[in-house]
Amino acid sequence: MSVAGTYETVVKSPMGDQKGTFTVVPGDDGTFTGSMQGGMGSMDVENGKVDGDKLTWDMNMTVPMPMKLECEATVEGDQLTGNVNAGAFGAMPLTGERQG
Repeated sequence: MSVAGTYETVVKSPMGDQKGTFTVVPGDDGTFTGSMQGGMGSMDVENGKVDGDKLTWDMNMTVPMPMKLECEATVEGDQLTGNVNAGAFGAMPLTGERQG
């Protein structure tokens, strides 16, 4: 099954649950593009890679402070689970469910 889709996500952050909409658009060469839209704005996927059902990507957060986020997740059926690594703040659990 393709990892493509739109996922309603929750990141368990030190500031509480951060809900968002994560889009995954796979390319033909093991890469993907997309974005994360949430209460603090939108971040584009950078360096998105697909390896089977595993995704890895980076995002540059600007609000509430500039920070590079390193992310990884696995898609099983319509469920997405993984982590968002926020530097000094450590890894925060990421969960999501594909919509539609």
